[in-house]
Amino acid sequence: MTDLLTEAFGRFSSNGGGGPSWLAPIRREAFTRFATVGFPTARDEEWRFTPVIAIAQGGFRPDQPLPKAARVTREAVEQFTFGHSEWPRLVFVNGRFDPDLSTSPTLAEGVHVGSLAQAIDAGHPVVEAHLGRYAKAETTPFAALNTAFVVDGAFVHVPKGVTVPDPIQLVFVSSEATDAAIQPRNLVVVEGDARVSLVESYVTLTPGSRYFTNAVSEVVLGAQAWVEHSRIQRESEAAFHIGFTQVDQARDSHYRSFTLAMGGAIARHNLHVQMNDSNIESLLYGLYLTRGQQVVDNHTAIHHDHPHCNSWEMYKGVLDGRSRAVFNGKVFVTPIAQKTDAKQTNRNLLLSDGARVDTKPQLEIFADDVRCTHGATVGQLDDLPLFYALSRGIPREAAKQLLTYAFAAEVLEEVAVDDVRAELDRLLHARLAGHD
Repeated sequence: MTDLLTEAFGRFSSNGGGGPSWLAPIRREAFTRFATVGFPTARDEEWRFTPVIAIAQGGFRPDQPLPKAARVTREAVEQFTFGHSEWPRLVFVNGRFDPDLSTSPTLAEGVHVGSLAQAIDAGHPVVEAHLGRYAKAETTPFAALNTAFVVDGAFVHVPKGVTVPDPIQLVFVSSEATDAAIQPRNLVVVEGDARVSLVESYVTLTPGSRYFTNAVSEVVLGAQAWVEHSRIQRESEAAFHIGFTQVDQARDSHYRSFTLAMGGAIARHNLHVQMNDSNIESLLYGLYLTRGQQVVDNHTAIHHDHPHCNSWEMYKGVLDGRSRAVFNGKVFVTPIAQKTDAKQTNRNLLLSDGARVDTKPQLEIFADDVRCTHGATVGQLDDLPLFYALSRGIPREAAKQLLTYAFAAEVLEEVAVDDVRAELDRLLHARLAGHD
């Protein structure tokens, strides 16, 4: 597979790859990194629970033109807009921007919401200043692969002091993308005192199709910036999804993340947060729902490199069938990061005897004046509340569904945007009832 990718990168580079001269060395260095390390294996500690051999041997070609999909209609996309077609919306079909499906209402002066490829071609200075600076190629082989073949994705820039009133939707749609490699690259730069909400969705219009999504997002917060970021992964359950989100925070900034994973045969998301100054707050929430043979992996890392910073992390999982979940959360506290307050929790509910969880919350603390806690639980429904529900005449299956919903809904309450939270609540009900 690596040989095939080397040939593909050679063709991609010989065709110019598109873009200005400054982008070529970034791509080249990234592919050199990937060619050196190759795909991760079970011998790599960070990947030993994620069976990526199906991706490595899948024959996905990032430079191969995708088959021409049937025309995706606006009506088909509306189901993913949370009831608000008037919100700013960027739609990408099989990794490429589709202006006919996107909406760009009048925004405050200086706010840019558009295609990354178009911003690169236009020579937007913010893109050149930030692209590739945070999601380093050496972080993961898949990040290197994405950078090597970067072409298109979302570019959002909010200038200093501006508040974007409505959430910005980034919708990545797969349609008839069998055996395709889709590699969107997103860059979000929110300057000082600015505020924005993002809803980043990965969805499919062809359930059961097999393809590979390798997505990378760089989110940059200036001093006192405020970002609320929901990431929804609803890929085909025959597809593969690898995601990497790198967050870079300046002084007094606030980042709030919610991640939902319910699609993909194998789905992994790395969320890394870098705190670059004092008085920073990061809130990370996640929910994953698995069934059948699905594998869902969440890896998070929060770097407390300065004093007086707070982080709160809670991830919950509901597993059924013979599915498997992985959670690995790391909190690093450097010697100068005194007065750090960090909490990390992972809780998992197993609905079947065949489901399995590998959970590993970690704290690496090198400062002495801190408050840091972590914990993890794995178990089945408690017999006592189930007995109570049955004694009140609630049928067993309905009682189980009610208790499972209560377990998962706690973390859903942390979604900041009301209408997004309501739609995710509907999706949760549908999944638990088997109607999705």
